[in-house]
Amino acid sequence: MRRRTSFALTVLLTSAVLAAAGCTGPERPTPDDTAEELADGLARQDLSALTLVSDTSAIPQQQLTEVVEPLVAAAGDGDAVPDVTVAEVVEATTEEDEPPRASVRLAWSWPLAAGHTWDYTTETEMVWAPPPEDSEEPGTWEVRWGPDVIVPGLAGGERLELAVLAPDRGDLLDVRGEPLVTARDVWRIGIDKTFLEPEEYEQQATELAELVGLDPAAYAARVEGAGDKAYVEAITIRQDRKTSGVSFTARDARSIAGVNVLADTMELAPTSSFARPILGRAGEATADIIEESDGAVQRGDVVGISGLQRDYDAVLTGTDGLAVHVVAGEDGEVLRDAYRVEAVDGADVATTFDPELQVLAEKVLADVEPASAIVAVRPSTGEVLAAASGPGGAGWSTATLGQYAPGSTFKVATALSLMRSGVFPEDTVRCPRSITVDGRTYENVPGYPQEATGEVTLRTAFAHSCNTAMIGAGAEVRQADLAAAAVDLGLGEPAVGAPAFLGAVPTEASATGHAEALIGQGKVLASPLGMATVAASVAAGERVEPFLVRPVEGEDDDSASPSPSAEDATAEPAEEPAGTADGLGASEAADLQDLMGAVVSDGSASELADIPGVTGAKTGTAQYGDGSQQHAWMLAIADDLAVAVFVEDGEFGSTTAGPLMGRFLTGR
Repeated sequence: MRRRTSFALTVLLTSAVLAAAGCTGPERPTPDDTAEELADGLARQDLSALTLVSDTSAIPQQQLTEVVEPLVAAAGDGDAVPDVTVAEVVEATTEEDEPPRASVRLAWSWPLAAGHTWDYTTETEMVWAPPPEDSEEPGTWEVRWGPDVIVPGLAGGERLELAVLAPDRGDLLDVRGEPLVTARDVWRIGIDKTFLEPEEYEQQATELAELVGLDPAAYAARVEGAGDKAYVEAITIRQDRKTSGVSFTARDARSIAGVNVLADTMELAPTSSFARPILGRAGEATADIIEESDGAVQRGDVVGISGLQRDYDAVLTGTDGLAVHVVAGEDGEVLRDAYRVEAVDGADVATTFDPELQVLAEKVLADVEPASAIVAVRPSTGEVLAAASGPGGAGWSTATLGQYAPGSTFKVATALSLMRSGVFPEDTVRCPRSITVDGRTYENVPGYPQEATGEVTLRTAFAHSCNTAMIGAGAEVRQADLAAAAVDLGLGEPAVGAPAFLGAVPTEASATGHAEALIGQGKVLASPLGMATVAASVAAGERVEPFLVRPVEGEDDDSASPSPSAEDATAEPAEEPAGTADGLGASEAADLQDLMGAVVSDGSASELADIPGVTGAKTGTAQYGDGSQQHAWMLAIADDLAVAVFVEDGEFGSTTAGPLMGRFLTGR
């Protein structure tokens, strides 16, 4: 049975044919106007101006509204969608006893979620229905209606559902190209209120909180405040017991009544502490991130929250896909896809971390109470193989962002500036017990060996870290030349692929400021990464440019090399000096290697002499604050490895940083 939806009228085919035969062309409107009315009505989701004929009892307006509802919702603006235009109208050739017919092809365009646009065409037929014999109306073109007018191939009882297809997040890779941060199995542990009676909520929540280390009162309040059927997560832990970093197990949690333990995956590094201040983490988008995204990020999306995960989120995230499913039945069984664009998985981002060295460095620092760091750079490539920050830094990347006076480790740069002024390792310098500059007296560290004072070679003064010799010999070295030597050794503008600070040396200074700079104090600042780079440059024979992240294909320089944010800075660096035109020369590096070798064979790092592969080192101590506290440093070169060890509050470089360096180099 055919049904007209604009008025109730049944016309016998024979009378329609006779009336049509008696209607002349000029008196019958062309089908184009009706086709335009159809396109306009579909775009506005309003079919009231049309005469529709259906083979079923379905109500076209209701059918249209139900089918397009999810598409309109995805577009986000019902006044603007869809765009429906008449692509073609073709009048059919008919016999004299047949009513005129025409076919119309409609072009649809739906703006959908995730930036996708669904373009397609549908077709239908129009049949001329002449007016009654006594009517003065011109008649009308009736439009054949069916759900396939809305979507090609759509049948009665079928509807549409939209599904965003999430891409797989890219991995952070290690120096060998193996996954470093990747999807790993976890347990989500929490109270499931459907397992308990209301009077049990507080007691069971408290018991779980005590097990996992949460504030019992705060967690119990969260459980009480959640809905009656809520699952209130307490903690997520790794399924791998060796790397979970907690003292309890999922089985322990399950033994508590009301606890539900759910299996899931999360983007995680090899261990819970592994380079965490640098790598950061990925997780469900926070309210702030959602707001900042201007609609690009939705609740429940997994995004980079901090560190490299956030710096490279656009690369790692990939692009959402989209499917328009044709579904049927109460359970919404998916029959087929009317439209589908596959997700584009996120790209991997390659770091230079060596997992074994990073884990070793973190293990060495695990019991160091003050802020501390170990950084290892491969001189031949500039790869930062380890950048560990001890627990005393409270989550801060001491290794890459710390800004500290480098103390006597900076004498590597001082020695380079001295050699450029004509003072070489075998030349004699004076190492008195004290030296006065502009009314201020400087001394050597307590316990400085008496036999290394007086007239000594630069090698001896360097090996034992004579402050007075460096200040005295460096009096004729311009501050700008000292700064340029530091830049030639790598204390320049970083481009490591992650927020970082290498070093800052003022180009101008007072007499006392210059004296302090010569021994790595005053306004001279460096990070553990910066000082490891100095050692790497000496080992390589040229300035090394360290990097933590390999260039990302298709990314510009700015996105591939994030800069420190305002909150990353602990001090304003001095104006960036320029290095020399020729940079660090091979012969200069050879002399510096000689000097650093003497520190191991004859000087303050002699405890490293028995460690295989060690060819050079430099200790450093820098007073800070009111002068009663001091930073402890040590640099070392071992095979194709340059290492810096730093402890914010220690005794001396040799006694505080030295043993840590020994453990690291022995365990590598």
